[in-house]
Amino acid sequence: MTVFKTFARSICFLSFLSLPVLADVNPEAEHGFAMHGELKYASDFTHFDYTNPQAPKGGTLRLAVVGDNFDSLNPYIIKGVPAAGSPYLYQGLTEHSLDEAFSEYGLIAEKVSMPEDRSSVTFYINPKAKFSDGSDIRAKDVEFSFNTLTKHEQARPFFNAYYADVASINVIDNLTIQFIFKNNQNKELPLILGQIPIFSKAYWTKNDFGKSSLNPPVGNGPYIIESVNPGRSVTLKRDENYWAKDLPVNKGRYNFDKIIYEYYKDNTVALEAFKAGEYDFREERTARNWANSYTGQKFDSGELIKEEIAHERPAGLQAFIINTRRDLFKDQRVREAIGYAFDFEWTNDNLFNGQYARNQSFFENSELASRGLPSKEELEILTPLKGQIPDSVFTTEFSTPSTDTPDSIRKNLRTASKLLKEAGYAVVNNKLVNVKTKKPFVFEFLLYQKDFERVVQPFIKNLEKLGIEASIRVVDTTQYINRSRSFDFDIMVGGFGQSNSPGNEQREYWHSSKADEQGSRNYIGIDSPAIDKLIELVISAPNRKALITRTRALDRVLLANHYVIPNWFNPVERIAYSNKLTHPKVSPKSGVSIDTWWFKQP
Repeated sequence: MTVFKTFARSICFLSFLSLPVLADVNPEAEHGFAMHGELKYASDFTHFDYTNPQAPKGGTLRLAVVGDNFDSLNPYIIKGVPAAGSPYLYQGLTEHSLDEAFSEYGLIAEKVSMPEDRSSVTFYINPKAKFSDGSDIRAKDVEFSFNTLTKHEQARPFFNAYYADVASINVIDNLTIQFIFKNNQNKELPLILGQIPIFSKAYWTKNDFGKSSLNPPVGNGPYIIESVNPGRSVTLKRDENYWAKDLPVNKGRYNFDKIIYEYYKDNTVALEAFKAGEYDFREERTARNWANSYTGQKFDSGELIKEEIAHERPAGLQAFIINTRRDLFKDQRVREAIGYAFDFEWTNDNLFNGQYARNQSFFENSELASRGLPSKEELEILTPLKGQIPDSVFTTEFSTPSTDTPDSIRKNLRTASKLLKEAGYAVVNNKLVNVKTKKPFVFEFLLYQKDFERVVQPFIKNLEKLGIEASIRVVDTTQYINRSRSFDFDIMVGGFGQSNSPGNEQREYWHSSKADEQGSRNYIGIDSPAIDKLIELVISAPNRKALITRTRALDRVLLANHYVIPNWFNPVERIAYSNKLTHPKVSPKSGVSIDTWWFKQP
């Protein structure tokens, strides 16, 4: 499932061929569907448990964005840098429940049906559904949206991979559309099709979808663009004519009359602006700031509130991402060696006030994370892949290098030196060089947050002890985005968000077909038939138990290849906000959702 929970969305439009005969349709149309098991909410539910249906509407929510610029209101194309808040302009056929592993409920589509084998899915569009210009949302708009996202040359490649198993589309009538699948192995495909942002065909046939533009588009979401101040701010206003405001999935949500995103080039400046009362809500991701900077008169008086809220969502993985397209990093032993030079314990104690735990999995903080040696069920999956995956998968429990004990960093560096020697490197005149090519071991860390230099500098000093010459390049946000999209980096800092129900997005992260596709999120450059097979097993998992087993097997192989140097995670969200704001007593299991908050009445 996508992290639109992350992480959070061709000039020639190619339509899928219609089959001459419709696939069998489940006659029982339902108000929603679950990936595994039963829906939490019955057909007569009035609102999600984590919302307050009596929340008052009103007020202007001011938020901060740390970034250099933006030049687009379309977050679905590879061109440009999208403005904050632009996903609010669009919604999908269904709405995801934030307190279930993976369940979807009717939104634009009031009902949905699918056969028991999940070989197709049919959506029944609410006849009241409308775009922001008052025009009706119809099946042709859904078809157009799908074809645009999967076929347009400027659309993010994510969508083409995400929906790759759709074989054809049948527009049955103005309010009914059916997607027919290539097979019935992609168990989450019916649900993720519900997430497709729906575009107005009439509007986008008159406008260039692939062009970066700040002209407010026709959308279908709860907010519309009020004003844009290029590079400085974006103002959204609640659409008073929003057709779906009283649906159960929206009750108690979207309570602010306006949302203003103010841009700050520096996080330190943004923090001081918050403390001065220039905006209303802030999530703090820097441990040092959380420990030391949330003080002062406004906190003492209660005008600003500091709060930690626990969550149950998978942490995914934040890491130093190694670009294996570089010859320097093709050898697994080299990647592993570099990891031994990162001293997490020192970093956590001295820079983060001991607030973090280290990532040990690509699916950290969830039952999907691998631990120990493979189980019997995992071995049934992994054994046929012997010779294609590292032997350590079967013999060694993965664990990041530790420096908990005295002199451990010295031991770790000795281990790193041994690995580098095995990989064909030697120290000559205090410089690590390739024995065959005589080239020195030199690389660059690509950053966009200057604050992260304090993390990388001690890392570089340890690398120097190995004879490695590493440097830091800090670029603005726009350059960082463009260079990551084009894979123009040696090592960068990034993350792979995960949900409780991993599926098709795994192709975008690790599949061989995405290794050389610019704009994909296979930043690492993984090109492995074995990992491709594991991805497809995850996607086709028939039940929750199988999904857990298959995800753990994938996790083990990813970890054993040392594609990344894991960073850290926090099982709580650190937020600060104006005392004029309040939130429901029950928070979503997936974490804080500002969409459910509201301003207190005077």
